[in-house]
Amino acid sequence: MTTPTSDVDVIRDAIAAIREPDPVAREAARALQSRLTKPAGSLGRLEDLHAFAAGVLRDPAPTLDRRVIVVAAADHGVAADGVSAYPRDVTAQMLQNFLAGGAAVNVLAARAGADVRIVDAGVLRETAGSAVIRARLRPGTDNMTLGPAMPRTEAETLIARGIALARDECSRGARAIGLGDMGIGNTTAAAAITAVLTGTPPRMTAGRGTGIDDPAFAAKIAAIERALAVNEPDALDPIGVAAKVGGCEIAFLAGVAVGAAASGAIVVLDGYPTTAAARIAAALAPACVEYMLASHLSAEPGHRIALDHLGLRPVLDLGLRLGEGTGAALAMTILDAALRIPREMATFDSAGVSRSGRERQPEV
Repeated sequence: MTTPTSDVDVIRDAIAAIREPDPVAREAARALQSRLTKPAGSLGRLEDLHAFAAGVLRDPAPTLDRRVIVVAAADHGVAADGVSAYPRDVTAQMLQNFLAGGAAVNVLAARAGADVRIVDAGVLRETAGSAVIRARLRPGTDNMTLGPAMPRTEAETLIARGIALARDECSRGARAIGLGDMGIGNTTAAAAITAVLTGTPPRMTAGRGTGIDDPAFAAKIAAIERALAVNEPDALDPIGVAAKVGGCEIAFLAGVAVGAAASGAIVVLDGYPTTAAARIAAALAPACVEYMLASHLSAEPGHRIALDHLGLRPVLDLGLRLGEGTGAALAMTILDAALRIPREMATFDSAGVSRSGRERQPEV
């Protein structure tokens, strides 16, 4: 393979590198489940998670030795239209909170045994500190109600940088990468992306985000409708959609999803903005959907629409609407438990436990 010479080459090469998950490992995982000391199917979704991970990681009894949550932050010009309950300064303030270890994702990621990577993908106020991964090209998007959120070339660069980060983390042993987001106004961008890529009206894809009141909710729907009318994004051009009505962190996370799949790692989605990023990634590289795990169903109505179009069933439904990768961290904890069962649980033979008549293997 030649060394990529442009962002478009990076994206194209990553898409070409995505392989179908291993069906042999997946079926071997199912067979292993049938030998464990339990009735067939009695662990429900945990058995499905084991088989899913076995196929992606190409191992009937895989481990999650290293897991990472990438929290990408950026600001949104559309916030000027009053679509959020919080001022734009909160994005930079929360970035500092992530770095200090004081956010919910820090707590839950520690419980899940996941490293947290904090990315400035385009925050209005630049953050100092060596721990910040700088992918920024600009201090947030332009107001998408007046024109494109960003130039197409910048969307391509952000996607390519997300791919590069994911591939680097996987080269250092990451087997699952969770997507996390922070950005005042980003559920507005997520709702616009979902409206375009699913063909659903904005009044159905928009939700109350940070807890906005009725006037702000009406303003949010109107802003999305204006953005779609002004920019005319094409569902067949996912990079164009990201550029016209997306966000810097959403484009970056779309690249992380593609890069993780290209490297053979599980992609754990979080809430609505990360699922919008996954929709961009899936439109670019349909094969990467088989690497995706939906961590939870958020309170945002458009989140269910986006997940349904991806064909993904969330692991949890806890009414979460925080973002940050909190749901991804919780799902990693459950996924780890699902993968420990076939490695640590006794089989019928090893424990000397009789099978049921229907499960007993015929004598030969």
